[in-house]
Amino acid sequence: SLILELARRLSSRRDPLPRRVVFIAFSGEEKGLLGSRHYVENPLYPLSSTVMMINCDMVGRLNNRRDLTMIGVGTSPGMDAIVESLGTAAGFSVKKVAGMTDGFGGSDHQSFYAKNIPVLFAFTGVHSDYHRPSDDADRINYSGMARIADYLELLLLDVVRRPERPAFTPIKQASSGHARSGSDPAR
Repeated sequence: SLILELARRLSSRRDPLPRRVVFIAFSGEEKGLLGSRHYVENPLYPLSSTVMMINCDMVGRLNNRRDLTMIGVGTSPGMDAIVESLGTAAGFSVKKVAGMTDGFGGSDHQSFYAKNIPVLFAFTGVHSDYHRPSDDADRINYSGMARIADYLELLLLDVVRRPERPAFTPIKQASSGHARSGSDPAR
């Protein structure tokens, strides 16, 4: 899983990170963000010390054009420029979405946004196997996921090394709809 790979990378760094990074795999996303909503109501660490939520949901199908959608770039000033510059340097064709959804649906980041926490959501898009038994491990683009892990590692390091926490910016007419059904944070 991409989340476990990022946890492995950050925990094996020799230099200590100036901020705590918490990795969480939520359940119940399809049934109304149950896991993430529960967490923001009962956090392990105070939400006042949570500076950003970066969500990886359906990132296992990077296509040959290297299209990567980054949702939520408008929730913190300047985040769109960082997402763009790091993404371009990593060879991605980055589609930036300011709000909570690209029109298809949302995900667990919405629970954090509702608590005034900036968010980012990495997403490689819907595919023909979505919600079908054929959506299996043999369909995952593992090298694409490794490239996304490289990119998200740099993005995470940028956020944790900032002396000031990223400011929160509310999005006009943010989506309050329920989560996209059938998504898996590991893909």
